[in-house]
Amino acid sequence: MLYSERLWVPIWWWGAGAAVAVLLAAEIHMGAPGIRAWLPYVVLLPLIAWALFAFSRLRVEVVAGATGAELRVGSAHLPLDMASKAAVVPGTAKSAALGRQLDPLAFVQHRTWVKQMVIVVLDDPDDPTPYWLISTKRPEELLAVLTAHGVEAR
Repeated sequence: MLYSERLWVPIWWWGAGAAVAVLLAAEIHMGAPGIRAWLPYVVLLPLIAWALFAFSRLRVEVVAGATGAELRVGSAHLPLDMASKAAVVPGTAKSAALGRQLDPLAFVQHRTWVKQMVIVVLDDPDDPTPYWLISTKRPEELLAVLTAHGVEAR
């Protein structure tokens, strides 16, 4: 493992999610006796926790293997010998990179709560994907690992 990070949701989202779940459960409950009194809390609190945990599943990793280094983002993987260039996309340029400049064939793993991104341009004539656009909390570290394995930094 050369680089690894998990893109957790911000800690305050957990408090906000719990507050939303409790408010929704209280709306359903509204003083009714029986199953309507406790079932909304039992269902909604774990449901919100599961959703926030699911949002936090994305891992960005660079792994060294027998055939060379590989960039893994979630379940997708890219051998680094297929990548030609990489660059940091600052938070100020993120909306342009995801908006009017976005190629529809690009592989995008975006998380709203992460400000920076890294763009990895591919050099594979058999792959229609022009580049990968990845959210990362430590873009300089990821770029350093990529450049150490033959990817040109821009």
